[in-house]
Amino acid sequence: MKTALVLVLVAVGSVVFHLLSPWWWTPIASNWHYIDGTIEITFWITGVVFTAIVLFIAYCVWRFRHREGNVADYKPENKRLEGWLTVATAVGVIAMLAPGLVVWAQFVTVPDDAAEVEVLGQQWQWAYRLPGQDGKLGTASTEAVTPENPFGIHADDPAGQDDVLIQGGDLHLPVDKPVKILLRATDVLHDFYVPQFRAKMDMIPGSVTYYWFTPTRTGSFEVLCAELCGVGHPYMRGIVMVDAQPDYDAWLAQQTTFSQVSAASPPPGASEVAAVN
Repeated sequence: MKTALVLVLVAVGSVVFHLLSPWWWTPIASNWHYIDGTIEITFWITGVVFTAIVLFIAYCVWRFRHREGNVADYKPENKRLEGWLTVATAVGVIAMLAPGLVVWAQFVTVPDDAAEVEVLGQQWQWAYRLPGQDGKLGTASTEAVTPENPFGIHADDPAGQDDVLIQGGDLHLPVDKPVKILLRATDVLHDFYVPQFRAKMDMIPGSVTYYWFTPTRTGSFEVLCAELCGVGHPYMRGIVMVDAQPDYDAWLAQQTTFSQVSAASPPPGASEVAAVN
């Protein structure tokens, strides 16, 4: 009897905690309401199933508790019950998976006016590349990565000369402007994850993945790596600063471009020649 009561309290307490929880999602990115909606659908389906199962177990513990003279009725199979359970499980799984297909389509369908920002992941730090005044990112590839050119930008592409490079700093974004995040990795799998945006995507060496979002609130938000990438994985963190447009413009004007970095860096082999002379 006590066991059944404990199970009932677990079921009721779980529902009450969910409804009164202070950890509801914060609307930081306007277009992520459909992701929150999908999570809520999953919670409702799994919550109903969880509550029903726990209450059913509580009922069984109470109804079929030990009594003097009772004999168990052994029925190893019940075709009808198995059929109903199979159908109900299939319907529940479909109900949880179907919204995900819609969400994925929205997740990767980028608005035409979205600005592009490239995120480069490597053990164990983040680097960022933004388009310059021409509004275009230059072509880049992992094969072109060198100590002097960590982004692997193709020097013969004019569009890349004014690209803004950020290494060891924070990524700033203007508020209320859609942005397409291009994701690259130079060594192993990484995952660019900003929890408040409810957005993350694996970064695969040799490939470019992407998603988009529109930040709707200014502030500082932590970046995490959500893919185990080596011993320094827990320390691969960063900051995304969402600024008002004037603050963003002022920050952007202080950053260096690829052409400036190239002009300040000696050509490959120059240090060895100088040492010989």
